[in-house]
Amino acid sequence: MLALVAVLTLTATEDPAQLIWIVLLAIAAVPAFVAREHPILAPLGRFAEVVVTGLAAGSIATAAIGQVDAGFGAEAVLPYLAVPLLTAALHRRHTEGAALLGAAALAMVAGGLVNKTGDDFTLTQPGYLAACGQWLVLGAIITFAAETMRQLLQPPEPTPQPYAEATRLLTQLRSVARSLPGATLDPGGISEHLLEELRMVAPGHRAAVLSASGGGRLVVLAQTGAERVDWETTLDADSAIADAWATQQPQVASRSQARTHQDGEVSSLVVPLVAGVRTIGLVILETDGTGAYPSVVVQGVTEVTGPAALRLEAALLFDDVRSLATNEERQRLAREIHDGVAQELVMVGYGIDNAQATLPEGAEETAEELRVLRAEVTRVITELRLSLFELRSEVDRNGGLAAAIAEYARTLGTSAGLRVHFTFDESTARLPAATEAELLRIAQEAITNARKHAGASNLWVTCTVDPPYAEIEVSDDGKGFADERPDGRYGLTIMAERAERIRGRLKITPRHPSGTTVAVVLGTPPRRDSVRDSVSAPEGE
Repeated sequence: MLALVAVLTLTATEDPAQLIWIVLLAIAAVPAFVAREHPILAPLGRFAEVVVTGLAAGSIATAAIGQVDAGFGAEAVLPYLAVPLLTAALHRRHTEGAALLGAAALAMVAGGLVNKTGDDFTLTQPGYLAACGQWLVLGAIITFAAETMRQLLQPPEPTPQPYAEATRLLTQLRSVARSLPGATLDPGGISEHLLEELRMVAPGHRAAVLSASGGGRLVVLAQTGAERVDWETTLDADSAIADAWATQQPQVASRSQARTHQDGEVSSLVVPLVAGVRTIGLVILETDGTGAYPSVVVQGVTEVTGPAALRLEAALLFDDVRSLATNEERQRLAREIHDGVAQELVMVGYGIDNAQATLPEGAEETAEELRVLRAEVTRVITELRLSLFELRSEVDRNGGLAAAIAEYARTLGTSAGLRVHFTFDESTARLPAATEAELLRIAQEAITNARKHAGASNLWVTCTVDPPYAEIEVSDDGKGFADERPDGRYGLTIMAERAERIRGRLKITPRHPSGTTVAVVLGTPPRRDSVRDSVSAPEGE
């Protein structure tokens, strides 16, 4: 652009002295060209360019009289206004662009008043006013329309279809999951492996990995130590846990991070697990003694937790996706059963009732067969309704696992005339949502098997939850497995698969003097005294 205006200026004026303005423009352009990202020098350079251009317009218009009439000689230098204005527009500095236009207009007025043609100021020349006005309008278009033009010329980004995008992402997730070491995306397994790695870096007496849950609380994914610790799981408490979560920085404290502080000297280290800009969990290390975690140890721990945070985030996201898909499928099946098979069976029952009502006198044998058939249809409908209840049962994030199991046991106890006995020992801390869901399904299957096949009169349900430990036990006083049906064996297989999925253990043992005990155990039991609340409900409640 400098070369262009230099040629135009020399052509319009035939005065080499006017090229001094081109030299001044080149000098003014240096800051904006060399320090183009500088917040002060670059804008000042652009202001210098528009001021020099405006002053040069008046001088060149005056010098061009005789070659170009009526002040149109200003057209030789005014095209340079596009350079600073377009630069500001491309940087999306619209306020600066407006200020540059104002500075250019003032400089044009000043240039027109400083130079004269005879007794008249150059500013009064129609050609000068037309040329200045034209380039100010063009400059305004450059300043305010450049962003709009850029958006119009840019090809629109294709809007992904939700299901197509979900299919693509899930396909990628499946491929990535299969290529992972051990092909595992289990949050509990990853957390235990992380604690084993940290044991080599910073030995201690207690350690735990916590992750976020609903309601601003944390859940214990894994912990190690000679004794179980009732860790602080709220993020609004005055603790190093809350500070580490909020600041995303390691926190060293001289007191325990448990709800019940231990006696003696304690050193605690809380390291946030940060994936990108989001805190997904915490690692707590504790040892009995003071000064156990200097800066060197803290640095070594963070070097281990950094890569682990990404692995844990992937596992937690996969867990959420799997839980969401499972819950949606269960709801879909419940709707299809309710609107399909269940309604058709009800209509069959109505048809049997109508047939019974229209039987002629003396058809006692046919009437008995219809009564038996009607009772069987009623039994099947009852089973379907219980299956629908099982499909729709979920763990309430406020009620907890024990409440969900108790509701299911009461419902099935009512339908089967069972006396149900509950024993619950549930900590205020929560298990991960996916783990609670699997434990609920195992308990449902065990209770259903006892109702269907055991012929029992009493059912004992025990629920012990002390994250990451949990044990669900269902016992009955029925006939045991002597006359086990194939669907019962299938139910046991399903329970074993669910227990394996959450890294638990399924135990099936005979109960004396009669009956069966089915238990699922997750983790190792706590080494502390438990206070249990035992309730025996009347029959059917």
